[in-house]
Amino acid sequence: MSSDTRKISSNLKELAQHRLVIEAVSPLIDGGRFAAKAVEGWPFRVAADIFGDGHEVFAAAVVMPDGTEHRMALIENDRWGAEIVFDTNGPSHFAIIAWRDLWGSWARDTRKKIDAGQDVSVEMQEAADLLGQTKAPRGSAPALKKLVTAAKKGDAEALLTPEAAELMGRIGPRANTTRYATDVPVWVDRERAAFSAWYELFPRSTGPEDQHGTFRDVIDRLDYVTDLGFDVLYFPPIHPIGTTNRKGKNNALRAEPEDVGSPYAIGSPEGGMVDVHPELGTLEDFDALVEAAAGKGLEIALDIALNASPDHPWIEEHPDWFERRPDGTIKFAENPPKKYEDIVNFRYYNEDGTPNAPFWQAIRDLFLFWAGHGVLSFRVDNPHTKPFPFWEWIIAEVRTKYPGAIFLSEAFTRPKVMKRLAKVGFNQSYTYYTWRNTKAELTEYLTELTTEDCAHYMRPNFFTNTPDINPYFNHTSGRPGFRTRAIMAASLSGNWGLYSGFELCEADWLPPKDEYLNSEKYELKHRDYDAPGHIKDDIRLINRIRQTEPAMRDFRNLKFFNAFDDRVLYYGRFDEITGSYLLFHVLIDPLNPAEFEFEVPMWEFGQPDDGAIDVTDMLQGNSFEWRGKAHRLALDPQKRPYAIWKLMPTGTE
Repeated sequence: MSSDTRKISSNLKELAQHRLVIEAVSPLIDGGRFAAKAVEGWPFRVAADIFGDGHEVFAAAVVMPDGTEHRMALIENDRWGAEIVFDTNGPSHFAIIAWRDLWGSWARDTRKKIDAGQDVSVEMQEAADLLGQTKAPRGSAPALKKLVTAAKKGDAEALLTPEAAELMGRIGPRANTTRYATDVPVWVDRERAAFSAWYELFPRSTGPEDQHGTFRDVIDRLDYVTDLGFDVLYFPPIHPIGTTNRKGKNNALRAEPEDVGSPYAIGSPEGGMVDVHPELGTLEDFDALVEAAAGKGLEIALDIALNASPDHPWIEEHPDWFERRPDGTIKFAENPPKKYEDIVNFRYYNEDGTPNAPFWQAIRDLFLFWAGHGVLSFRVDNPHTKPFPFWEWIIAEVRTKYPGAIFLSEAFTRPKVMKRLAKVGFNQSYTYYTWRNTKAELTEYLTELTTEDCAHYMRPNFFTNTPDINPYFNHTSGRPGFRTRAIMAASLSGNWGLYSGFELCEADWLPPKDEYLNSEKYELKHRDYDAPGHIKDDIRLINRIRQTEPAMRDFRNLKFFNAFDDRVLYYGRFDEITGSYLLFHVLIDPLNPAEFEFEVPMWEFGQPDDGAIDVTDMLQGNSFEWRGKAHRLALDPQKRPYAIWKLMPTGTE
């Protein structure tokens, strides 16, 4: 054989290995550059277009890291899918293979010939040949032997049973097995990365009136947080606060002697980001708080803000870690026209374009330090103002030791930037929810988050408010607006949260901005948490429903339905495995009542339009029947601005 012939033969052999086509794999993030996100123990859906030449029967499977195969099923139009489950938190992957199903083709064609009255004696010889190529794994030998005997007897019907199809589908011969070119990377999270309820408070505001709170004071507030149904308690920075250019109340440039300053101006002679503010207590006190919280089912989350006060110890210890102006002076943070005179900028890259490696390592060690003290949930302040490679490296490094670490991206920025941060590893992401107010805006945004490609890697966390954001909607909405915004945040997203004061309907703002008047960022704020007009019962209710109804876990099961009033958002959450099905009506208009028609989604239960559904009112507890799909409902913002229903087909248990 000539060298040209050998070369051609080799090329043909390579081509022949890809006789079947596997394409349009989902989820596949940027061609496998980034990992899709899964949740430990949750179903994970895989799909691909799979086809080949001719009219033969094809088969396909998802291959797990241990070699286990999960057969894919044809959905429609050469689209195949399967559900798999990853059992271990951490990095993983899957592969997709497809092959010509020789037995499947034989069985299909033989059945057609028998039904047409044709002779199938040759087909019996083909069956015997295929059975002869089949190796029986342990436990399958007796069943295979029966098929061999049937083939010898010419008993075609015995070879065409569902049992024979199932057996040969598992162990029968495969031809032209093709493997997708890329093993698809997956990051498997623990459940709290995808399903959590966050409550934010300032530890320094938990003390007695006019006194600085401590970690020990926070321990006394844990029962309040758990009573509301939250499972993550999140603190803004807890570190020493600088005095140079300290901000006064309402972000005043001049601080009075008694002003406590912004906790985001981190660093003083008392320490930096691995130290705690002396007035909060000691590191031992913090450890006691983490332990006490864990005993009540609460995780502590910390805000990692890469901000340095001009008094931060690193400025003297590591002057090359900070940005400088041409005259050598340190560069203060700014986002023109905004200025942050109490914060200076870190340097992430050297002048030659290389990473500032010692600084990157120090920040990695910062996360590892707090993880070592029991903190595995981190809210990261403004990550979009730091390099993407920095975060990709940091998160990967932390996960090597703590795969259960959760990173929440606080990036209120452009959509593609937010999505890139999710791709590089952030488990959760703040969103535009605080600025999406109308039915059309909410429907469009949620449809994007739940059905487009970002659903495979970007998990929203619907915070109702933050210390920085007092939503415009709530400035004039009154108590009804706070109720509906909390209910929607908790029921539209797997992760949600609120900053303390929201449950008290705090709305005073600093015109013309969506900021709080007398912001807690710059002063202690002591609240009466039992003050009239609170919405604590609404929060308890929705968090209880979230915990008891499986449909509330995976936010991607969200579906919108028809309520014939633009002021009413109407949607459902459905879990196919458990049959947990909930419907929500939310009156977005906080000022005016509404009476409207809506459709019960009978089709979701395979029911005709005039069918019947058993219903439980999740607010009142009474049960009844909805017959037919057309119904009317009235909602009054001053009485009940929302309704929650649990549905079950009539006659089921």
